Amino acid sequence: MSSISMFRRARHPAPGHTRMGIIDIGSNSIRLVIYDGPARVPAALFNEKVMAGLGKGVSRDGMLDPEAMERALTSLRRFQRLGEQMGVPKPRTVATAAVREASNGQMFIDRVLDLGLPVEILSGDDEARMAGLGVIASIPNANGIVGDLGGGSLELARVVDGEVRETSSFPLGVLRIDAVKAKGPRALARFVARTLEKNGWAGKGQGLPFYMVGGSWRSLARLDMHLNGYPLPIIHHYWMPPENAQHLVRVLAHLDRKRLRDVVGLSGARIPTLAHAASLLSHVVRNLGSSELIVSAYGLREGVLYGELSEYQRAQDPLIASTREEGARQGRFPEHGDLLERWLAPLFSHESPADARIRHATCLLADVGWRAHPEFRAERGVETALHGNWVGIDSRGRGMMAHALWTSFGGQGIISVISGICSPSEIVTAERWGLALRLGQRFSGGVADALVGSRLALAGDAVELIIERDNAVLYGETVERRHKTLAASFGLQARLAVG
Repeated sequence: MSSISMFRRARHPAPGHTRMGIIDIGSNSIRLVIYDGPARVPAALFNEKVMAGLGKGVSRDGMLDPEAMERALTSLRRFQRLGEQMGVPKPRTVATAAVREASNGQMFIDRVLDLGLPVEILSGDDEARMAGLGVIASIPNANGIVGDLGGGSLELARVVDGEVRETSSFPLGVLRIDAVKAKGPRALARFVARTLEKNGWAGKGQGLPFYMVGGSWRSLARLDMHLNGYPLPIIHHYWMPPENAQHLVRVLAHLDRKRLRDVVGLSGARIPTLAHAASLLSHVVRNLGSSELIVSAYGLREGVLYGELSEYQRAQDPLIASTREEGARQGRFPEHGDLLERWLAPLFSHESPADARIRHATCLLADVGWRAHPEFRAERGVETALHGNWVGIDSRGRGMMAHALWTSFGGQGIISVISGICSPSEIVTAERWGLALRLGQRFSGGVADALVGSRLALAGDAVELIIERDNAVLYGETVERRHKTLAASFGLQARLAVG
């Protein structure tokens, strides 16, 4: 085989990983995402979006615009070729509102089929269900209303107990709002209220979170972050009070494009529809009675993948699965994180299940800094925790993981971004996690035997380390010093017991 042929061969996923691709033909954008990694939490290996605007013609005259179709087909040819070269020759291709509603939609589908891409036309209820599954995939305890805003439609889904219940689809995409607003200054408010009431959704979100899905609403959240100086620019699980939706309507009435372009992460292609997206969000959450707004970076595409998983795979905790994968990839000993978690858990038996879960994830990342220069291991831990591609965790949880790893690798003080997203009591808790990890890492040398042959305990006025007699020699001067530091963080003494 020639060297050129060798380089041209598709790169295949690592053992135990699955590579998948999805092409999402939306009313506003067309996107290719190639995923690679564990099936429960695959990461985006490649992600490209083209704002084709297929839905503009549909909202105008019921037809896909010829120029938009050509732009879309050009992008699809590129996407198909890229998929082949990345080892996904037949990415799953789905089309949504614009294509299913356009009078010439079938003609467009026929041309896509000629490219060798079988297309699934999703119904409105299909879209809503997939968006709901996407939120469940990334926020397993989600209990509320999912709203997925696209160019041609708005989908709502009730999610609870890991299931999607009621679903609906409404002709309220951002490309259609101009036509509604043209009927009068209060036309959109009346249309939203009437539509939700007629379909049984009015008040259905009373006291429940509203999960925001779709690029337009994610862009609104980016703007909200910018306005509030939020210290961690990670959109997934970003939280807003419901009144922020109306506040964004007022802000957008006075901001020009130049100032909007200064917002980090805000796509310029989304700017023209931001005001419409904010107006719609404000009316929808008011009529639902939503208690809070939570952004989900996962939506329809991830819901499609999640829907194909087995029950066993769905039951996996996405945070634990992804941190275990990262710990195994960057650490020295794959089993080390789980052993550390069991070893130090007796010190934290009073914690809530939510905090215990974050602590477990932190333990799985406990060895991620060892390849870094010793002077920068603490920074590596912070970087991994704060900026890792995690789901199933909010900013507070990221901050606690980051401070624990910072402490475990010898970092001193509190990093400003962490103090901006965690409370003082949460920082104290995370510091104790980090000091326990620091003790466990030094005592065990990173291997299993010492952890298996010892245990920690809270015993009266002391943090007790109980060691099997054969391993007593491991309790050296540095270990003793770290043991005392950990005990002092609890306001207790350090005690050694050899059994």
